[in-house]
Amino acid sequence: MKKTGQGLRYRMSLLSVAGVLAVGATIRPEPADGFYARDDFSKVSKIDAHIHLSSADTTFIRQAVRDNFSLFTVNVDGKTYLEQRNLALAHVKQFPRRVAFATTFTVSNWNDPDWQQKTIADLRDSFAKGALAVKVWKGIGMELRDKDGSFVMIDDPRFDPVFDFMAKNKIPLISHQGEPKNCWLPVSDMTVGSAKLYFTRNPQHHMYLHPEYPSYEKHMAARDHMIEKHPNLIVIGAHLASLEWSVDEIAKRLDKYPNLAVDMASRIMYLQHQATTDWQKVRDFLIRYQDRILYATDRGNWEGVYDSNEALNRELHDTWVSDWTFLTTDQVMTHRHVVGEFKGVKLPRSVIDKIYRKNAERWIPGVAKLQ
Repeated sequence: MKKTGQGLRYRMSLLSVAGVLAVGATIRPEPADGFYARDDFSKVSKIDAHIHLSSADTTFIRQAVRDNFSLFTVNVDGKTYLEQRNLALAHVKQFPRRVAFATTFTVSNWNDPDWQQKTIADLRDSFAKGALAVKVWKGIGMELRDKDGSFVMIDDPRFDPVFDFMAKNKIPLISHQGEPKNCWLPVSDMTVGSAKLYFTRNPQHHMYLHPEYPSYEKHMAARDHMIEKHPNLIVIGAHLASLEWSVDEIAKRLDKYPNLAVDMASRIMYLQHQATTDWQKVRDFLIRYQDRILYATDRGNWEGVYDSNEALNRELHDTWVSDWTFLTTDQVMTHRHVVGEFKGVKLPRSVIDKIYRKNAERWIPGVAKLQ
């Protein structure tokens, strides 16, 4: 498969992480300070903890300032991964209180005997320049192959020295393994409209049609095994850890792995889908694991995607306001990719503050510098 395109000032010990997690294990009563309203959106300082600044244009950042967001831009592996880092550094230099970034490493030289040494040296350079985390992309497991042609999964022991280095230095891993479970289902069985649309248009990426590729279950098992092997590594499971289809499945991992958090990037619609049939379960999940969830959208300013800066601004603002409405109110809502109506989960103010900011500050050392 080909890609489809999309030091540290603040430190956090794993002991403090475990303390945060233990608190999040029970559902708390509603706080005395109550709830936010929809109109509070622009008044609250927020962090979008997974976005992609993919061009030098600053439209995205300026819209974030208007909507009171800071941004954590995430680099991904590919031919341009060093260009992405340089671009992120330029944005951080221009907007030091609004932008921070996660670097990545390349596996293009995977079969070279000195891959581990070169990768750790490159990561040291990224951290010295200001990177706060490392992203690993779904290409590990879906593209990367060994010399014998077999797929390389994220629990391959050759990754261990890299992850041990990150754990020792308290550098979080943003782990994107696999795809939404819909990718392995027939189009007719997919749960949200965006998946049906994308995989209908891109059958080459529809794993249901390609059983020769690793199964969804194999991706999840490899990711879980990697977390088990590295209990001192801070792991943020991107896209609800690719368990977006079931809050029960996410909860199982959060209960099992105290070093794991998840971000919501591009997967809030799956929570909305589940809320159409079991609103209470979704709300209880978000409250129970309020210390383990980071707000994120996966939005980007990829060149050629938007007709104008105004279109980009409108898309960003509308997405952020819609998500805020779902999370802070009990308004009855619809979404173009979700079948049926659903009600907002109206989370307490204290939970919203964690999901939209405090959790990013806890799980990504250094993000607290953002305003």
